[in-house]
Amino acid sequence: MANVGAVISSIRNIMRQDRGISGDAQRLEQLGWMLFLKIIDDKDQELELTKDNYESVIPEKFQWRTWASDSEGITGDELLEFIDSNAESNLGLFATLRNLTNNINPKRAEIVKEVFQGSNNFMKSGYEMRKVINKLNEIDFNSSKDKQVFGDIYESILVELRDAGNKGEYYTPRAVTQLMTKMTNPTLGEKVLDPAAGTGGFLTEAIEHVRSHYVKTVSDEHKLQNSITGWELKPVAYVLGLTNLILHEIDIPDYVYQDSLKTEYNGIKAKDKVDVILANPPFGASIADGVETNFPSSYRCKESADLFVILMLQLLKPNGRCAIVLPDGSITGDGVKARIREKLLTDCNVHTIIRLPQSTFFPATVSTNLLFFEKGKKTEDIWYYEHKLPEGQKSYSKTKPIQFKEFQPIINWWEDRKETDLSWKVNVKDLKDWDLDIKNPNTIVQEVELSSEEVFNRLEKSFSKSTEIVQSLKQLLNGN
Repeated sequence: MANVGAVISSIRNIMRQDRGISGDAQRLEQLGWMLFLKIIDDKDQELELTKDNYESVIPEKFQWRTWASDSEGITGDELLEFIDSNAESNLGLFATLRNLTNNINPKRAEIVKEVFQGSNNFMKSGYEMRKVINKLNEIDFNSSKDKQVFGDIYESILVELRDAGNKGEYYTPRAVTQLMTKMTNPTLGEKVLDPAAGTGGFLTEAIEHVRSHYVKTVSDEHKLQNSITGWELKPVAYVLGLTNLILHEIDIPDYVYQDSLKTEYNGIKAKDKVDVILANPPFGASIADGVETNFPSSYRCKESADLFVILMLQLLKPNGRCAIVLPDGSITGDGVKARIREKLLTDCNVHTIIRLPQSTFFPATVSTNLLFFEKGKKTEDIWYYEHKLPEGQKSYSKTKPIQFKEFQPIINWWEDRKETDLSWKVNVKDLKDWDLDIKNPNTIVQEVELSSEEVFNRLEKSFSKSTEIVQSLKQLLNGN
């Protein structure tokens, strides 16, 4: 098994040598379509062995195995011509795949077409591109022992996205997606949606959860294949998410390149509604001009996370379940924010809120919460649980991210809830303006006992400091 982190690091260093790559965004877009093409070809080869008469939708000339798998294959200007050519007599890879059609498997062809219409080849050196291709070929995505290899690549790329600054919105720690999926427990046949799907972390967790607990037959697997949906607006995240689902054996992912907030709110019918939503909607993100007018007037605002809450309430079936990440800014505040929370607490039973440490989404230092709710019944009591940092750790970081095993106390507590130092219950009638920002009432402030001598010493220091300040002010007033 290749050292995935080392491969990604090598690719980054190779791309830095190419004058066509300018910054993280272009490098990640370049890596995205190359990864997609290799992985879909690896999966095509697997399907050719397991399915009768299966044929790839990608023309043989442009299949990864044909032009990229040989380390001594085309390179330099010949490689660039092969990728970029627009000549009618010799259409290159991009020109061909951007217009791909296939009558036998039209949906899979449409996916490939969508990826290449939203991607670009930025590399200007065919020699550097060949080096990147050869590095990607060190990874075998079909090897059974490498089953988790994309998990590693996925994490590596998420770190890249995170460290690229504004790309951090795609990153949800795997431990968090695991907990939210486990506690929501999507079952076989339930429609699962992430309307802010990013690189597909919640959906792949849902796929693994359903497969490991409920899929027993070919018919069960077919049900699962048709029950996972993701929507994503950002092109790099979209390509990576699509690739992630293909690697998790979803043959034709229902993964749509769209702005979820532009979904026609009043056009959402019963057939469009879902059983389970798992999401970390972007917060503090800019929304498209006028998009708020798509929502009922009393809930219109410019905060993306708040609009996503209203959208998700509309998308859930009666008795549907949801787990989402929300910042403190969305669980408190007056005006439209309070009206959105009132609708949430009136239309749904918000039964659990897990309060996370500020550094959970490192490098962002925003206080976040995991909200778990079911649609169709008013909220009466809300259970809170304060998740603490591991003992002796001051914060989460790049080298010390949050781990799933830290959530074991919450998992143990979930089915048999009691008030503890870290958990407490609040009746909805005791909320002021529907404010959900309830601090742990069980936090003990340690009282430090001081001797009379220490008290006098502290007072003396305080008086001394006050005297100094008074003297300084006098000098200023006297012009000295």
